[in-house]
Amino acid sequence: MSLQLINGEKLVAATHNAGKAREIEALLGGRFEVISAGSLNLPEPDETEVSFVGNAILKARHAAKASGTVSLADDSGLSIDALNGDPGIFSARWAGPYKDFDRAMEIIHLKLDQAKAENPDAFTPRAYFTCALAVAWPEGHAVVFEGRIYGQIVKPRGDKGFGYDPIFQPDGYDITFAEMTPDAKDAISHRHLAFAQLKTHLF
Repeated sequence: MSLQLINGEKLVAATHNAGKAREIEALLGGRFEVISAGSLNLPEPDETEVSFVGNAILKARHAAKASGTVSLADDSGLSIDALNGDPGIFSARWAGPYKDFDRAMEIIHLKLDQAKAENPDAFTPRAYFTCALAVAWPEGHAVVFEGRIYGQIVKPRGDKGFGYDPIFQPDGYDITFAEMTPDAKDAISHRHLAFAQLKTHLF
């Protein structure tokens, strides 16, 4: 089979967040009708893989099989060198059931302070955001694209964006993701990079 996406076809976004489904539709240039797994009452699978790529493929295949429709899923998060890659695939879980990212960012800075105190010579604030973007067909075929942007952890600044954006300052910039306009962030983000690869390979 030809692993291509055809203009105008319906895609299922493997998310129960309607806003995220709309964001995916916009990132795809409005060329597809994107509906969320939540609107179809599809159950959410347990994310049992140990990588962003693994979890993205798992979610996309689960939605494609359950809906009988080409499905798309992403898995993303923040990895920090001094914390051995944490929070990584557990980025959302660090914010707890109430998605308290202010508390999650406090925890990160506490752990970074501890890491710096324990080994000041080797300490680095380096970090990166990863987005793994998977597309799966009902027959079981799947492809995945990965975007990554590097930067450093700083004290929280800015009131735009979401999640860990206030503490991430990308390389080449003196402002955080949360200080950027949405368009400026979207133009360089890990998610943008993953979608750019998808468009190159599947359009």
